Amino acid sequence: MKLSATFCLLLLLVVISGEACAERIKDLAGIRGVRENQLIGYGLVVGLDGSGDQTTQTPFTVQSMISMMQSLGVTLPPSTSLQLKNVAAVMVTTSLPAFAQPGQELDVTVSSMGNAKSLSGGTLLMTPLKGADNQVYAIAQGNILVGGVGAAIAGSKAQINHLSVGRISSGATVERAVPTTLGNGDLIHLELKSSDFSTVSRVVNALNSRFGAETASAINGRVIKVHAPKDADTRVAFIGDLENLEVTPAQMAARVILNARTGSIVMNQAVTLDSCAVSHGNLQVIINTQNSVSQPNALAGGQTEVVSNADIQIKKEPGLVVLVKAGVSLAEVVKSLNSIGASPQDLLAILQAMKASGALHADLEII
Repeated sequence: MKLSATFCLLLLLVVISGEACAERIKDLAGIRGVRENQLIGYGLVVGLDGSGDQTTQTPFTVQSMISMMQSLGVTLPPSTSLQLKNVAAVMVTTSLPAFAQPGQELDVTVSSMGNAKSLSGGTLLMTPLKGADNQVYAIAQGNILVGGVGAAIAGSKAQINHLSVGRISSGATVERAVPTTLGNGDLIHLELKSSDFSTVSRVVNALNSRFGAETASAINGRVIKVHAPKDADTRVAFIGDLENLEVTPAQMAARVILNARTGSIVMNQAVTLDSCAVSHGNLQVIINTQNSVSQPNALAGGQTEVVSNADIQIKKEPGLVVLVKAGVSLAEVVKSLNSIGASPQDLLAILQAMKASGALHADLEII
């Protein structure tokens, strides 16, 4: 039976992956305290070609514009009603990297929060970016680049990609640094991206073999305590050597990821399958409705009516019971499931039933 494109891709990945390969510690773990911080700000985009917010439906845009003009020394009469078409209220977001210093430039993302049709060609006015502590850490301003294009005329509309989100390269300047300390005293802590006691043990053994006994010790299934030099320059060099040290991670737990919306299924190498029998059949329901006009003759005195004629057909292919043999690898599991001719959508139900019966040895996760 011909394999589907999805199954062929899965089999190719299995052939390529083989056994687990050594990875650098920097790919497996991070250092506690070395992290990014999210920044957010509220601002205004001006210079839009009539594609801004409709001010009657987004009053906060007008209020923001009036407040900004007052801060610039422009006072408007209380009864003034602004009809702004070239202004849009936006949210500005970015991430402040670890060790970022004042003067460093960051890329920012600008997203419309009103009903603006497009941010293309707009300019973001000076916007403070705050952290979770409500302190300003960066200032954003600049011309927005939108990765889409659209046109509308006479009720017709054409659009490619998204027009209400744009990006400004180097659009924010860091104004305040976040204090970052690499541990206390002579200690730093490595934190694995995924908890695994076997991988933690292997990392500890690799560090002690490279830098000497009792250099590292495991705290739990994720955190490793490492003794590092106190001198800043020596500590940086030590961390650089530590991150480039290669370790072979332990095999991950068996897991099957199911996407119920798209029907995609991804299984890792540890998935195994016991012998089981699977019944698979297709049920197809077709409903066709044809509308016809009932026209009485001239002397009948009736009225013209629309009559719906429904045709319902139910087709069911013969059921198929297939014995699926026990598989010891992902390739054999895929071949076994594909042998019954199941589509990815059918496999969602089949795998759940296999898990319930105890034949599938893996954790099912539906996203």
